[in-house]
Amino acid sequence: MGRRYFGTDGIRGLTNTVPMTPEIAMRVGQAAGAKFLRGDHKHRVVIGKDTRLSGYMMESALIAGFTSVGMDVVMVGPVPTPAVAMLTRSMRADLGVMISASHNAYQDNGIKLFGPDGYKLSDADELEIEALLEVAPKLADPEHIGRAKKIEDARGRYIHFAKSTFPDHLRLDGLKLVVDCANGAAYNVAPSALWELGADVEVIGVNPNGFNINDDVGSTKPAALQKKVVEMGAHIGIALDGDADRLIIVDERGQIVDGDQLMALVTKSWHAAGRLKGGGLVATVMSNLGLERYLGGLGLALERAKVGDRYVLEAMRAKGFNVGGEQSGHIILSDYSTTGDGLVAALQILAVLVEDGRPASEVLTLFDPLPQLLKNVRFNGGQPLDTDSVKGVIAAAEARLSGTGRLVIRKSGTEPLIRVMAEGEDMGLVERVVDEICEAVAKAA
Repeated sequence: MGRRYFGTDGIRGLTNTVPMTPEIAMRVGQAAGAKFLRGDHKHRVVIGKDTRLSGYMMESALIAGFTSVGMDVVMVGPVPTPAVAMLTRSMRADLGVMISASHNAYQDNGIKLFGPDGYKLSDADELEIEALLEVAPKLADPEHIGRAKKIEDARGRYIHFAKSTFPDHLRLDGLKLVVDCANGAAYNVAPSALWELGADVEVIGVNPNGFNINDDVGSTKPAALQKKVVEMGAHIGIALDGDADRLIIVDERGQIVDGDQLMALVTKSWHAAGRLKGGGLVATVMSNLGLERYLGGLGLALERAKVGDRYVLEAMRAKGFNVGGEQSGHIILSDYSTTGDGLVAALQILAVLVEDGRPASEVLTLFDPLPQLLKNVRFNGGQPLDTDSVKGVIAAAEARLSGTGRLVIRKSGTEPLIRVMAEGEDMGLVERVVDEICEAVAKAA
């Protein structure tokens, strides 16, 4: 059975357009609720959201779906995605839901589902829910309809949890930092946690209005943070995305430090402290070859997974790793979290920075990445990658890069795009290869 609704990170799309409509959201609530109604106890689902306007609508629809099949709903309001994962587990809920389209603009929204263990649902679970969407729901008897309530201490619980991951013997006193919350889910919790740990905190992207999430701010648009760090003479800048499950750092010179460098730093630090498990880290096929070579020099391995933080986590759990993530800034530290957590990852980076004492620019850049180029080609259905002409161009490109680089071509799991990435020691060759493949895909699309 094919996947009709779920992509690499839940269900996502333009609001009020299939699949991101209130009707489908209600059906998702009914289908997911039906799957996780197990046993005679009163079942509970935790629902969080980011700050986009459509969150109210989608939340109401999901509540209607879950309560109609007999599940109680606990609303926690705007909180980061990892907070929903943590609260689902700590509150012994049967299911967790985050309403967010992550780094996308406000017009989009999404639904991410977590099991009772706080982990994102597997492909098999999502396919089972999709199958349940096609059948009439079994509605609860009137006396068994669920209740919905809002709790007010969810943010405080998450702040306490995040702070507990920072080493007890360290403080952030004297550290001037800028935090960019993307006008998203962490607008309250991230500045509070950092300030309570002693930092001198300057903020941007902390005034959500329903429309400005990820609007020229956040981890995918860090220019405002880069400027602010330099203006303020800050030691470091922290950029989160709309649901705060990814992290990008800006050093004191205003230079961007991506997820590959951050994962390398945590891996090196934990390895030196005897904390690293699995003998390396898990990243995706998109991580730079320079990271792989750097880890190899330390005697550590880089395991590659499919794109998507839940695939990274599946590989981590299967092979016993406790550090993993993506170049885009999803960093999973399984000693603490069951999903990517931008704030917790930032605290680990800050701990290294405080203990080292050198400027961020000297501490955070551990290897020189190989030249890498990523381009997207939009397509309208069909299978352009399966055509003979495209296959031929790809095969020729792989032969030209053999031994000096890599080629990764894949469909986006969240948008109708073909992503073409190449990296290698010769930037000119990388550019030619990517352009040739993009041209072939565009013709076939």
